Amino acid sequence: MISSILVANRGEIACRVFRTCREAGIRTVAVHSDADENALHVREADAAVRLPGATPAQTYLRGDLVVKAALDAGADAVHPGYGFLSENADFARAVLDAGLVWIGPPPEAIEAMASKTRAKKLMGLAPLVEVTADDLPVLVKAAAGGGGRGMRIVRELAALETELEAARAEALSAFGDGEVFVEPYVEGGRHVEVQILADTHGTVWALGTRDCSLQRRHQKVIEEAPAPGLGQRLTDTLYDLSVRAARAVDYVGAGTVEFLIADGTAHFLEMNTRLQVEHPVTEAVFGIDLVALQIQVAEGAALDDAPPPARGHAVEARLYAEDPAAAWAPQTGTLHRLAVPDGVRLDTGYGDGDRIGVHYDPMLAKAVAHAPTRARALRTLSGALERADIHGPVTNRDLLVRSLRHPEFAEGRMDTGFYDRHLAALTTPAAEPYAPLAAALADAHGRSRFGGWRNLPSQPQIRRYLVAGQEHEVRYRHTREGLTAEGVRVVSTDAGLVVLEVDGVRERFRVARHGDQVYVNSTALTALPRFPEPAADHAPGSLLAPMPGTVVRVAEGLAEGVRVEAGRPLLWLEAMKMEHRISAPADGTLTALRVVPGQQVEMGALLAVVDNDVPG
Repeated sequence: MISSILVANRGEIACRVFRTCREAGIRTVAVHSDADENALHVREADAAVRLPGATPAQTYLRGDLVVKAALDAGADAVHPGYGFLSENADFARAVLDAGLVWIGPPPEAIEAMASKTRAKKLMGLAPLVEVTADDLPVLVKAAAGGGGRGMRIVRELAALETELEAARAEALSAFGDGEVFVEPYVEGGRHVEVQILADTHGTVWALGTRDCSLQRRHQKVIEEAPAPGLGQRLTDTLYDLSVRAARAVDYVGAGTVEFLIADGTAHFLEMNTRLQVEHPVTEAVFGIDLVALQIQVAEGAALDDAPPPARGHAVEARLYAEDPAAAWAPQTGTLHRLAVPDGVRLDTGYGDGDRIGVHYDPMLAKAVAHAPTRARALRTLSGALERADIHGPVTNRDLLVRSLRHPEFAEGRMDTGFYDRHLAALTTPAAEPYAPLAAALADAHGRSRFGGWRNLPSQPQIRRYLVAGQEHEVRYRHTREGLTAEGVRVVSTDAGLVVLEVDGVRERFRVARHGDQVYVNSTALTALPRFPEPAADHAPGSLLAPMPGTVVRVAEGLAEGVRVEAGRPLLWLEAMKMEHRISAPADGTLTALRVVPGQQVEMGALLAVVDNDVPG
C-alpha cells in the first residue's frame, strides 16, 4: 500500500492530488521552485523539497532532482500531474529504477503515445514531410507535451520556417523536447476526447466523451461532458478507437484519446498519457475520483468490469490571469481574493494574497458545475462566475460568462474557430453603469459624521475612476440626510456594501478595495488621483513590453540602423510558458534596441524603437 506520494508538479494539479491523498490518509510531499516557495501547493503539503531556480528548465523539468526529492522526503510513490514531466518516459523509468511506485502508464506506453509523431504512426497515420502550397493551411505541433505550447497555424508557405523555429524554441522551453512536426490543419471541426482508465488486469474503461472546442491559442478554455450532439454511432466509434489505442500499447492508468470531428468523421489527434486538466467534468458525470482510481491501479487493484453509469452534464471553465482583448496577454500581480458561490467546484493553486508571477502558466483556477441537464449546468456555471469575487490582475472572467451564454455555444453548435469569429464581441467592455458611483459612495462612507455637509453644503464631491480603459467621473454630496447623488436614491452605504434605488428598482453593490483597485460586484475599477501624473515620454515608434517576461530571442541580423518592414518579427518574449512575438509596427529604421536574449523586462519596458521617418 502506498503511504506517501510526491507530486512532481505545482499549482492547481498538485493541490488537487493532495486533496485526494488527504482523504485517503496518504502523506503528501511537494516540490517547489524558488518562485513557488510560498505557493499554495507547498502550504498544503505535509512536506516540501526545494528545487533551486525559478524557470521550469531549472526545476520542474529536472527529473533527477525530483527523484532525489522523493527519496530524501521518504515518499514511496510519485504522481506526475499533467504537463512538465508527466509524459516523459525517461522520468518514469528513473522513478521506477529508484524503487518508487510510478502512478502512471508504463514507460513503454508513454514512449509509444506521448510523442505525437510515434502515436500517429501507431494509428496508421504520418505527419507531412514535404509541405507545398497545396497542403496549406498546416499546423506545426510539438511532438511532446500539450496545452497549446509549441503549436502554430501556418497559412503562407513563406512563414513555415519561422514558425517551425518558434515552435521548437517554445516546445524546448516548456517540455525539454524541441521536436515538432507538421500536419494538415482541419478548420471548422470540434475537439472531442475520450477519457480512458485501464488496470493491470486487462480491463479498460471508456469514461465518456468531452468536448473541448472552445480554445484560445490552441489551449482549451471551456470543456464539458458528455460532448453534445454526437449521436450514438459516432460515440461508439470514438470508444472503440480509444480502447483499441490503449490495448495496442498495454496501457495502465488514466489517459485521454483526442479527436477532431469534422463532417461527422473522427480524425485522430493524439493520446495524452496522463491526467487531463479537464478531468473534473468526467468525475462529476460518473461520480468518481480519477486520482483515487489512479492510485488504486498503481497499487495493483482491479477495476470493475464496467464503469458506473453516467448521470447529468458537467461543464468546466478555466480562469486565466490574462486579457483576452489584448491578444490574450498574460497578467501578473497579487490575487487579493478568489471565491465562487457554493455549489460550484473550484480547483485552484492560489490563495488570497498570493502573487501571480511570470514563470508559469497563467491559469488561476478551474470552476466546474454539474447538473441534470446541459442547460442547467451552463446557467449554474455562468451565474457563479458572474457573482464570483475575483480581485487582482485582469482575468478572462467576463469572456467565460459571455461564452457560456452565447447562443452558438448554448445550442451546441460551436467548433474550434469559435473565438476567431466572436472574440471582438465577447470582449467589448461592459461595466455596471452605477459601479463608479457605488465605489465613490463606499469610499465616502462615514465622512459626513465629521460635519462635511456644513462646510460647503452645495459643493459636490468629485471622484474619477478608470473602467475598462475608459475614464468615468462621478459626483455626490454630503447632506443633512446623508450621501446623495443625482438620478438615484441612496438607500444605504458602508465600506463594503452600497444599496441604490434606480427608477424604483433597488440594487445591491458589493464593494472591495485593495489600494487604488476597487471591485464593485464583477466590475474592476482603478481610482484615479485628483491631479493626474504626467505620462511617460516615449519616442514615436517605441515598442513596449506588453507583459513582464524574458527576452528569449532577437531576430537574426537585427541591430540599430537596420531597415525593417511592417510586421517583421523583431524579438520574442516568453511569459507564463508562452512565446509572444514583438513585430515592427510599420516600415522604418530600427533606431534603438534596448534588450538582449535572457534579459527580464517589466510590463511597459522599452524594448526597441522603429522610426518610420528615417530614410533607408
